[in-house]
Amino acid sequence: MTATFSEFRRRAKSAIEDLRLQGALDDGTGKLWEQRRLTFEELPNSDAMRDHFKLIRSATLRNLAEHLETFERNATAAGAKVHWARDGADACEIVLGIAQDHGVKLVTKSKSMVTEEIHLNEALADVGVQAIETDLGEYIVQLAKETPSHIIAPAIHKTRHQAAELLSRESGRSLSPDDLTTLTGEARKLLRERFLTAGMGVSGGNMLVAETGSVVLVTNEGNARMVTSVPPIHVAMVGIEKVVPTWDAAAIWLSLLARSASGQPLSIYTSVISGPARAEDPDGTGEVHIVLLDNGRSELAGTKYEEVLQCIRCGACLNVCPVYREAGGHSYDSPYPGPIGAVVTPLLLGRESHEALPHASSLCGACKDVCPVRIDLPRMLLELRADQVEEKTVPWSERKVEETGAFVLKHEKLMRFMTKAARLAQRPLARNGRLRLPRRLNPALERQLPALAKRSFREMWKSGELEEKR
Repeated sequence: MTATFSEFRRRAKSAIEDLRLQGALDDGTGKLWEQRRLTFEELPNSDAMRDHFKLIRSATLRNLAEHLETFERNATAAGAKVHWARDGADACEIVLGIAQDHGVKLVTKSKSMVTEEIHLNEALADVGVQAIETDLGEYIVQLAKETPSHIIAPAIHKTRHQAAELLSRESGRSLSPDDLTTLTGEARKLLRERFLTAGMGVSGGNMLVAETGSVVLVTNEGNARMVTSVPPIHVAMVGIEKVVPTWDAAAIWLSLLARSASGQPLSIYTSVISGPARAEDPDGTGEVHIVLLDNGRSELAGTKYEEVLQCIRCGACLNVCPVYREAGGHSYDSPYPGPIGAVVTPLLLGRESHEALPHASSLCGACKDVCPVRIDLPRMLLELRADQVEEKTVPWSERKVEETGAFVLKHEKLMRFMTKAARLAQRPLARNGRLRLPRRLNPALERQLPALAKRSFREMWKSGELEEKR
């Protein structure tokens, strides 16, 4: 997985030119954003709740080890087996070991970004274990042999016509894209047999409640409950930052999560898993394994990037981001696209291999405005860019252009001279206030850049021209 400058620009350019993709992104993100806005308007004291939630997340991360140890103790007491994974390789090895010990050949999965992060499906396939995604969006993406392009809506880049084509191919039946009930019914039928024959279910986890050692799953489809209760073994893969101390704190998390993610007061299904089934339980798995994934998260604690660990993966920042809404999720080549992905991906998956992502932002601040935890993503994007300058990971040509620009801006006389020279040089190219640059020389590609004004603001200020106009 890489997102160098050239690769990100190539993928983004392809996405922008794909009219069908642009329509799907506009429709999907627009609906999610509007629903989020409406539900927050109906929530009393939502700003105060968000402020309080940020304090909870900050305090939790300051004592992360303590809360994780409490969770492990209580989860173990409830009958679950807790595993600690230092990185993705450790996590995959743990899951593979469980599967091989029980002779598992088929795994059903509910939506999980951390398993995408560590490439668990590929690791299972390498040892002959088939993993089937059961979230409808994830299932469609898997049929297309693609990766998710949104944190909560993995198939947001697909139209209903594309979904119908994929499901028709899988079922051997011709399905109409206009009959959504039949489409979802066909997917349900295709997946039902997998639920009943799977030897193991794998899920993520929206939060870990230390107070009772419980894993909480928030979904809008019943597939997660099938994954976690029908197979004899359930494995939950959760990032260590998802821990919450008490159920009181978890209630605030739940109140903000669904509203931010899909514009619902509460998701349709909220599942709480506290160990395996008891003797008196009518159903449930015989074994529950919880894999606590670090994969670089603990290294961020106590640093200027610790705040990114407060993220609850609601995806709200993606829906308002002008870059994500044009470039789409696949441009980022990461399970975490959009503004949160532009920060967390380089930090967890490698800065050099994802060097372009901190620059995939207009720094408009919309992501911070909608974040339920008020995470200051613009600040961290600037911090990452500053780190790149220090580490000299920006391409040489771009670095030299920026260094030259910074040098000119530092010297007032030189700046005035260069501005006057640029005004003269632009005359053959300026038309109606815009520069008509050849495409290969235009950094804005299709967009025409504005021409330099005839007089600068400073010149107009000194002459008193602005005062006269006022």
